[in-house]
Amino acid sequence: MTDMTEMQTGYHYGVMRRAIALVDAGSPQMTLEDLAQQMGMSPAHFQRLFSRWAGVSPKRFQQYLTLGHAKALLTERFSTLEAAHGAGLSGSGRLHDLFLRWEAMSPGEFARGGDGLRIRWGLFDSPFGPALVMGTDRGICGMGFAAETGAQAAFADLSARWPRAEYVEDAEALRPWAERALGATGEGPLPLYLMGGPFQIKVWEALMRIPSGHVTTYSEIAQAIGHPNAVRAVGTAVGRNPVSLLIPCHRALRKSGGLGGYHWGLPVKRAMLAWESARSDAHA
Repeated sequence: MTDMTEMQTGYHYGVMRRAIALVDAGSPQMTLEDLAQQMGMSPAHFQRLFSRWAGVSPKRFQQYLTLGHAKALLTERFSTLEAAHGAGLSGSGRLHDLFLRWEAMSPGEFARGGDGLRIRWGLFDSPFGPALVMGTDRGICGMGFAAETGAQAAFADLSARWPRAEYVEDAEALRPWAERALGATGEGPLPLYLMGGPFQIKVWEALMRIPSGHVTTYSEIAQAIGHPNAVRAVGTAVGRNPVSLLIPCHRALRKSGGLGGYHWGLPVKRAMLAWESARSDAHA
């Protein structure tokens, strides 16, 4: 396997990650000039770079990074999943404009741990750092984000789900699916090929009904799938989501407004929520 430390490292997200940390640490009165100076860039260049990533100015983005933002989302953009059921994937977010064709692995394929299955993989740039994408001939079977965990750890995590599969580095074969999944436009359905039990699949289907820029709670998901007392099990199923972003597990929060966990690191979850909120407001 190629040494992943030598691969693309998601330059733009790395720059934005530093900027976000400075915004967090600074006072509300921090100016664009102050921030640009600490980043070692001219104000004009930094403004262009940041706005291209976030869709809004650095100053506007600050409001989406406050600790109270998750609570504000629950108050203002809470998705009642039963009411959202009819909307399906018709939300305004770019990923919701994709029509996802979902095919589940058979119980036999699940039991064999991927024996006889060829899985291609590649690393791709995304708004949230390097994205590891895996796929079979039938569709995308894994997607994770390596900005916090590192690419090697992300690969070990995803590949452990199919320990007997054959893994082949082939980013070009996956590129049409990966680029669509990560924001590019394209025609036709984006196929997913997923492994999960009935309970997990119900949870993942519920997550896919949350529009971009909105959130829901673990308890709301439990209610929506008919298991109101299974909040802890819902949290586990959310964490086992094999295709983060396409199945938007980052939109599930604690009832208190806390972020809860995120398989690929809380800074990535926080950046995703802020990025989606900013773009949702910009296109409102």
